[in-house]
Amino acid sequence: MSLPDLSLVAVFVKVVELEGFTAAANALGLQKSSVSRSVAQLEEALGVRLLQRTSRKLSLTDEGRAFFERVREPLSGVLDAMDCVVESTGEPRGTIRFSAPPDLGAQILAEPVASFVRAHPLIHVDLVLTNRLVDLVAERIDIALRATAKLEDSTLVARRIPGPRIGLFASPGYVKLRGAPATVAELAAHDCVLFRGHEGQATWLLHGPSGEESVRVRGPINADDFGFIRPAMSEGAGIGMLPLISHADDLVRILPEHTMEGGAMYLVLPSGRQVPARVKLFRDFLAERLKRC
Repeated sequence: MSLPDLSLVAVFVKVVELEGFTAAANALGLQKSSVSRSVAQLEEALGVRLLQRTSRKLSLTDEGRAFFERVREPLSGVLDAMDCVVESTGEPRGTIRFSAPPDLGAQILAEPVASFVRAHPLIHVDLVLTNRLVDLVAERIDIALRATAKLEDSTLVARRIPGPRIGLFASPGYVKLRGAPATVAELAAHDCVLFRGHEGQATWLLHGPSGEESVRVRGPINADDFGFIRPAMSEGAGIGMLPLISHADDLVRILPEHTMEGGAMYLVLPSGRQVPARVKLFRDFLAERLKRC
């Protein structure tokens, strides 16, 4: 058996991870025919069939699954080491795979990520927005942002950062119809768009000139995604909370001297892996920008 080219192994792993030749070709910037040819060359070098191909489905053979499970993690380590060597000779460059929840991506990440790539044009950020708890090693995620009160996974290298400050907003139409509350207590008489409320009600704790004030609010809409809450507010559904960093030019700020504290967030990286310079740079940049929110 001849020793296969490492690039062929990398193409095969990408095909399996993305469950298809087309997706792998797009991710690698290659033609689909080139990806298919690389897998065929790897199979020829190993002397076994790795993939079963049909017009509708792609599946691993037993030998293919065994090979994939054995090479995936070592390949990741080799690629990381190559990245570190290349970056040590000049300006950081390459792709950063970054995962975050969709609502955070839409509300607080767009501006800092755009600023980062403007400052570092040789770095490409591949943003994976999902509510799913991704496996950083298995899915080759370099860094992830997780919003949680407590980080359970002790295998991750984590940096805690404060959550974004939250303000209250409403649409001009709602304010025209219902007026704007002048005090925290008056919020109880308004329709509110709730973020992770319970049975149409929630307790809001606001910080203002007089210190902390709490109020029990109610509303006809409750959601767990800022990506839904904002358009609902724009449609006049009520007063709701949004991170102050988000652009809310179409909304009116309610009780502008009052804010809420956002929940804790963590920037996490897989442990036991060399961290490329570009990922360290990105992590430090995000940590600094987000703690100002």
